[in-house]
Amino acid sequence: MARTRDMTQGSILREIIIFALPLMLGNAFQMLYNTVDVIVVGNYVGKEALAAVGSTTMITNMFVFFFNGFATGAGVVISRNFGARKLKELHDTIETTMAMTFLLCAIFTVMGVLGVKWMLRFMSTPDDVFADATTYLTIYLAGISGLLIYNIGSGILRAVGDTTRPLMFLVLTSLLNIVLDLLFVIVGHMGIAGVAYATILSQMVSAVLTMRLLIQTDEIYKFVWRDLYFDPKILLDVFSIAIPAGVQSTLTAFSNVFVQSYVNFFGSSCMAGWSCYNKLDQFILLPMQSVAMAATTFVSQNIGARKHSRANQGTGTAVFFTVGVTAVIAAALFVFAEPSMRLFSKDASVIEFGVLFLRTNVFFLLFNCVNHVLAGALRGRGDARGPMLIMMACFIGVRQIYLFVVTHFVANTPELVGFGYPVGWMSCCVVEVIYWFVRWKGKQTWNSNSTAGPACGLKR
Repeated sequence: MARTRDMTQGSILREIIIFALPLMLGNAFQMLYNTVDVIVVGNYVGKEALAAVGSTTMITNMFVFFFNGFATGAGVVISRNFGARKLKELHDTIETTMAMTFLLCAIFTVMGVLGVKWMLRFMSTPDDVFADATTYLTIYLAGISGLLIYNIGSGILRAVGDTTRPLMFLVLTSLLNIVLDLLFVIVGHMGIAGVAYATILSQMVSAVLTMRLLIQTDEIYKFVWRDLYFDPKILLDVFSIAIPAGVQSTLTAFSNVFVQSYVNFFGSSCMAGWSCYNKLDQFILLPMQSVAMAATTFVSQNIGARKHSRANQGTGTAVFFTVGVTAVIAAALFVFAEPSMRLFSKDASVIEFGVLFLRTNVFFLLFNCVNHVLAGALRGRGDARGPMLIMMACFIGVRQIYLFVVTHFVANTPELVGFGYPVGWMSCCVVEVIYWFVRWKGKQTWNSNSTAGPACGLKR
């Protein structure tokens, strides 16, 4: 088990950092896919194409986030079985998870390609951006299976503590994406289509490498084709966590489509600036997302080993660590906002809008540190419903009410529209902290709707 990691013993902070660091680097390289797309398009194709790539991000996120919820559910069940040393259950979960993955890939590809134009019209994509957005999104969704298979494969590896090799695969394929972007756009003059093809080809390589590892390994997480099947009980356990997590993430992304429609009102320069801001925002989110994933595995393994106090200590440690790291990054980006935006575009109006959004919102991301880490810890406990309801209420309900009120009764300005993000983060932080202390702090019982009872022999 040299490639696995037991997080039920040793220094809590050390375990979280060692687990989260490769995740953070891996997520950074995964984000390079779209970020490099934006840089190449912004510098070598044009402002309208840059706006097109940025405006499609919210749509692709709806598909990816739902599937990531499924990967989270599978990872929690696998982590718990690993912590409890239930190796047969761990193997059965992997086989069932992969069978469901292949089915979801087919469904998402068909639904995505057929619905491209409807989705773009739904979020009021301007005419000067519509054609490029259609081209990019159609190609991207046609090849989305590569990303989905990689994500579930890396999720399986993370669940048993292996974050190093998924990182190696992402480094390789991210570099490949850069090369293909430059080759297809600058040399081949394929425009926005070249960027899309470079992305899906690179993602497919990462999927192949991950599947090859799972098939050829001799570790406990080995994938065996002949064992591929659907186990109803396992799927119920996985989906008890996956559905709330996936629905919450998908609906939040769907809500952001509405935010995008508000931004689209201000034209392609504002759209492009919003796109540049969102790319930097995704990188600021890296520490909290990575530590949140580490918290999910940490809590799940320790609950499986019946170490409830350690699980709680790990949650608090993860929150404080993430807030500190994010504060440093936010301060640096606030100071260097304009040079950061120049990476994506040389257009003065695009840079102006990007700097406006970044400096308005960046420090409010500290509230989101608490949101992500607590949600990850709650899912590690099997409580996916709580964070789902809280995030849906705040990221969707509160945010949309705020946007409607300020644009109709206060002032319809880019700055106030962009501030819709922090409004959701702050309200979610308050509610989630209250929920954590009231529902879980200090408790050693388990959610009766979670998988922990039957999987680990824990009693209510």
